[in-house]
Amino acid sequence: MIDLRSDTVTRPDQPMLAAMSTAELGDDVWGDDPTVLRLQAVLAERAGKEAGLFFPTGTQCNLAALMAHCARGDEYIVGQLAHTYKYEGGGAAVLGSIQPQPLENAVDGTLPLDKVAAAIKPIDDHFARTRLFALENTIGGKVLPADYVARAVELVRQRGLATHLDGARVFNAAVASGQSLAALCAPFDSVSICFSKGLGAPVGSVLLGSQALIGAAHRWRKVLGGGMRQSGVLAAACLYALDHNVERLADDHANAQLLADGLAQIDQVTVQSHATNMVFAQFPQEHCAPLEAWLKERGILTQMLYASRFATHKDVSRADIDTFLSAVKAYFARG
Repeated sequence: MIDLRSDTVTRPDQPMLAAMSTAELGDDVWGDDPTVLRLQAVLAERAGKEAGLFFPTGTQCNLAALMAHCARGDEYIVGQLAHTYKYEGGGAAVLGSIQPQPLENAVDGTLPLDKVAAAIKPIDDHFARTRLFALENTIGGKVLPADYVARAVELVRQRGLATHLDGARVFNAAVASGQSLAALCAPFDSVSICFSKGLGAPVGSVLLGSQALIGAAHRWRKVLGGGMRQSGVLAAACLYALDHNVERLADDHANAQLLADGLAQIDQVTVQSHATNMVFAQFPQEHCAPLEAWLKERGILTQMLYASRFATHKDVSRADIDTFLSAVKAYFARG
């Protein structure tokens, strides 16, 4: 199957599976799994942070970070389109008793600084305490402008806020922008990085930050059920991905460009945006369900909506893009 639904659908290849099967193991709850320790140390060094902590999922990783930064009744400022707000089940509020203060994202994924400043609450018992500012990079496939990040972080630091980056696809941002991982992570007190998207590992995220922040997150990981035992089996896949699957993200970006250009040539399709490995396009509503079924019959998995997202990844080749475009054209050519 050609699967364009998400970059989370990748399967580990044989070399990655071999790395997993030969991983040196311990017990990570006891803190002595050598492969987990190596992953945490290697990624922390690359990102320029003091320490790292391995999590089974990105959602749990982000939630533990928010809970490490904020106490009950505190508040974090976040975009309405951000994963931590929109797509993680309301965990900050439900499990962390942290109030989100969502702001509308601008077209480029940023949060307007005047709205950020206005959202920060004064110190007053009537209000939740604004403690944290959260951004996402990439967001909707878009790389946040470096000058914007610098100005936003300077603003919130002046007001006493900590900063968190949901960097689930931060390696896509690094490859697309030419910035180093350390440069992208430097403005933030904590960063979460996911390995089960474009990097192609089957599972796993790492939280990065200061020793103190990671110490607090370690406790919350346990409370949230994220303490694992011989998790070096999973960490080995992430280490393999670091060594072999970062630079190749440029191929995904090139394939997404090819996909966007091809869809733009189809009269019934409107390409809304394209960045890194994400393409967003509009299809006539009445054609969404039948087109999705048509594609599935031809071995292509999509989620066809009025505004559809297509994600390229390591298991989608240039030839697969051509096959998909040909199938879409054939559907609309039926008349």
